[in-house]
Amino acid sequence: MKKFGKSLLALSLMGVMAGAAQAQDKKELHVYNWSDYIAADTISKFEKETGIKVVYDVFDANETLEAKLLAGKSGYDIVVPSNNFLAKQIKAKVYQPLDKSKLPNWKNLDTNLLKTVEVSDPGNQYAFPYMWGSIGIGYNPDKVKAVLGDDAPVDSWDLLFKPENIEKLKSCGVTVLDSPTEVLPIAMHYQGLKPDNADPSASDIKAAEELFLKIRPYITYFHSSKYISDLANGNICVAVGYSGDVYQAKSRAEEAGGKVKVAYNIPKEGAGTFFDMIAVPADAENVESAYAFMNFLMKPEIMAEITNEVQFPNGNAAATPLVDESLRNDPGIYPTEEIMAKLYAFPDLTPKAQRAMTRSWTKIKSGK
Repeated sequence: MKKFGKSLLALSLMGVMAGAAQAQDKKELHVYNWSDYIAADTISKFEKETGIKVVYDVFDANETLEAKLLAGKSGYDIVVPSNNFLAKQIKAKVYQPLDKSKLPNWKNLDTNLLKTVEVSDPGNQYAFPYMWGSIGIGYNPDKVKAVLGDDAPVDSWDLLFKPENIEKLKSCGVTVLDSPTEVLPIAMHYQGLKPDNADPSASDIKAAEELFLKIRPYITYFHSSKYISDLANGNICVAVGYSGDVYQAKSRAEEAGGKVKVAYNIPKEGAGTFFDMIAVPADAENVESAYAFMNFLMKPEIMAEITNEVQFPNGNAAATPLVDESLRNDPGIYPTEEIMAKLYAFPDLTPKAQRAMTRSWTKIKSGK
């Protein structure tokens, strides 16, 4: 009886050890990225090359990602915050530092962009740039012309902020990103106030709020991804949106036969620019798989394919020659030096400023 008991115990221990080893060897990766922000076959190519299964989820606002990260146990191994949110999340210790010895393809990254994003991540210790872009005006040229005529100011924020313009555009639909930290600075900048102040004054936030309240009756909705399909389908005529999203709408419209026209402009007054970063949460469970995925994304041919599909410029210098020439030569995607000089970055806001902006945004959306 004792002998049988020992044998049973040994078998049980072997089973537990085998289960533990199997769990350790389980190749899986949980990714949380922006919606419509990767090529259709990127994940399948990675899975085929590595044998690692990917669970891929999407979000459409930095605030959504931040809430998951700060709550802890997000369940994700790869996340894609914008650089201004990354900075405060680093301070909150939600990321683990990168071991660059496990990223041999790091050499392909754009050194100029790496220096630029050091303002959020000194020494590039926790993240690297994935895609970047601007927030400008996406529009339907035919519908805007029908409402405002040939002289419609499609190259200016006047299109949005002058009531006499947006009041007429209401008939064909105007949408705005649902992101207070990215949209309120547009209104500040338009009024000659500093848009990249980490701790904007209450009066600056109030000025932006009042400007938006004046045009609020004419805004169809606030959303950070729905406008892509609505622009492509002709359901709206103006969208304050991310550059690459508008270009995706343009591509979809062309694929559907080209009856709907879509264009994008960085307003002449200037616009905000963002850098979306790849990072690994401190509580990631599949770290080795995360490194495999990051190194895969650093391949020039992979990043070029993603840019060609999502139409955002990427942070990989070696990929640029592989990007479609039509995209490389489009100033809305790869801005000229003159345009770059008018772009501003979004700051790492103080908690107080972020709370104030969120309260203001709630008031704007409600229209009260």
